[in-house]
Order: sequence, then structure tokens, then C-alpha cells
Amino acid sequence: MRIPFIVAGPNITDGTTRDDLIVHIDMAATSLALAGIKIPDYLQSVDLFADNYQDREFIVSARDRCDETVDRIRGLCTTRYKYIRNGFPERPYLQPNRYKDGKEVLIAMRRLHKEGSLNEAQSLIMAKTRPPEELYDLQADPNELHNLAADLKSASVLTDLRGKLDQWIESTGDLGQQHESEAVYDSDMELYMQPKQGGQDRVEIIRKNIALMKQWKSEGK
Repeated sequence: MRIPFIVAGPNITDGTTRDDLIVHIDMAATSLALAGIKIPDYLQSVDLFADNYQDREFIVSARDRCDETVDRIRGLCTTRYKYIRNGFPERPYLQPNRYKDGKEVLIAMRRLHKEGSLNEAQSLIMAKTRPPEELYDLQADPNELHNLAADLKSASVLTDLRGKLDQWIESTGDLGQQHESEAVYDSDMELYMQPKQGGQDRVEIIRKNIALMKQWKSEGK
């Protein structure tokens, strides 16, 4: 969620740093404004350098389908806390994905995990399931290693951020809350089976992954 944003240009003071919460879509309104183009009223993004700019109370991020891998994660972040909602908690963090699973770093991590060489923090991502909710204190725990969602002392924070995310989902009409139909999986099969670099091995891995996604869906996972 942390993307460097560095900007230089007319009326931008050199050497200044800001710590307000921004989202990727703000690049649209900001770019239009810097180019002297009127920002359409329907845009949700804001001009970060506007005279009437106001800091966001929170920002929301999302993860859904990536290639053949189906997921649904929503995250809400304030300057102090990050709240994460896992839509498919019965699935592992590292769901099967042909592209990702072929990367050397992940191959090495899986090998080290199998050997028992990863420490407790490194092993978190290898969990076979995920908690339905995660809550992290970004000041006390910047690496997000200690989930506070079950901590009674953090119950009021959890309730507040949970409610804010619910409101955001409703106000934006978040279509990612809907389950994909069988037709989507079948069309994916046709798309990914097209001849591309990678050969038959690639095809078989994707076919297997899509079959697993359909199985998990049928099992309610």
C-alpha cells in the first residue's frame, strides 16, 4: 500500500515532505489540475495541491482477482491503524497463481518454510488460512506482525474501522462483494488457454488453478 510519490514543478516548494493520506486515484485530479484542466465533478480523486484541499480521515485499498486467482480483501488505513477484511479466510495468503509461483523469491521461501528455516515473522505469510479480520497499530507495530483484532483493548478501534469500511462499501457500490459466476470461470479457462509463451506446462498449471478456484467456490471457501 505504500507507494513513493515525488513531485516537482511550478509552485511546488522544494525539499518539503507531507505525511497526509493519499490514494492512487488522486494522481488523476492532481495531474489535471497541474495541467490547467478542469477536474470533472464525478471524479472521486482530489487535487493534492488545491487551495481547499483537506486531509483524508482514512483511505481504502482493495485486492480482488489477479490472473486466474480469485480473492477479495479490503483494507482501511488511518494515520494510526490499518484494518484488513479477508473475504476468503479459509484460503491461504499465498493462493496458487501460475505467474507468482514461478518467481525465484517465492520458490526460495517455500523451500525454506518446508525446511523449517523461516522465523515466526517470516512464516506468517505461509499460513494455510487467514483471520477474517486483521488490525494493526502502525505506530507500535509498523511491520504489522501483531494482529489486534481479537484484543479486547482494541475492540473500540476495531468496531469504528469496521463501520467505516461498511459505509465505504455501501456508498461506493463496491461490486467486488459479489461472487463470480461459473460463466466467469469458464471464460477465464478459454482466455488463459490461448497459445502464449510458456507452452503446455503453463496451460496445465493454470487449468489446475482454475479448477481449484471452482472447487473452493463450490465448498463455500
